[in-house]
Amino acid sequence: MKMSKVYKANIWGGEGCRTTRSSLANGVSRTITTMDSKGLSLKVSLPLLLLLASNLLLCKSVASLPVCPSGAANCQVSLRDLFDRAVILSHYIHNLSSEMFNEFDKRYAQGKGFFTKTINSCHTSTLPTPDDKDQAQQTKHEDLLNLVLTVLRSWNDPLYHLVTEMRGLQEAPDTILSRAIEIEEQNKQLLEGMEKIVGQVQPGVKENEVYSVWSGLPSLQMADEDTRLFAFYNLLHCLRRDSNKIDNYLKLLKCRLIYNNNC
Repeated sequence: MKMSKVYKANIWGGEGCRTTRSSLANGVSRTITTMDSKGLSLKVSLPLLLLLASNLLLCKSVASLPVCPSGAANCQVSLRDLFDRAVILSHYIHNLSSEMFNEFDKRYAQGKGFFTKTINSCHTSTLPTPDDKDQAQQTKHEDLLNLVLTVLRSWNDPLYHLVTEMRGLQEAPDTILSRAIEIEEQNKQLLEGMEKIVGQVQPGVKENEVYSVWSGLPSLQMADEDTRLFAFYNLLHCLRRDSNKIDNYLKLLKCRLIYNNNC
């Protein structure tokens, strides 16, 4: 799938500077409207614009300081900058997932009683996640970092199939599909950034690519319309739930690791 350069820019290193400058030159308002290869319009909200702005500022800093060996293609981004970008991106993903769920709920789920069926029905429900903020604060940062990685990896497969199957959903609005496409891409971006963060926080530690297996594809392909619609509804509900958890965990980790809990 071919995406706009705005989304393919490398936000985790200094090599994406030229693309970022180009993107910001067009981002003069609160939103940017772009098109994917299928002609779907997509509005980019302020958080993504801030993410691009952060990358541009970092590029200027790198250009003014001799932090890289002569001729080096890539420079290591500071842990603080990595967290800044990860938090902005995770918040952006959560906003998109909330908007997508709300729109799907209004269009397809009214009066069907879907919400009562979603309790503990997420494929990530078996993962040992903190129940509340207090438990999260008591969790070791190594465990929280690995948990974020696990949840992000657990969504690679379902997000791919969500986009694929949603294309065949009857009268699916372009706004829902375009958000699904964008979330799939940004989930990969955030996973890449988290791997860099873990590499700095836990250097030399070999990662175990653990993830929770999703087996919901047959439900998305059911002939019975209500069963199929509930499968979409449940998946979007779980995505909203997990993206909120990731957003909260990253804010907590940033506060703990960057500001020593003084925030």
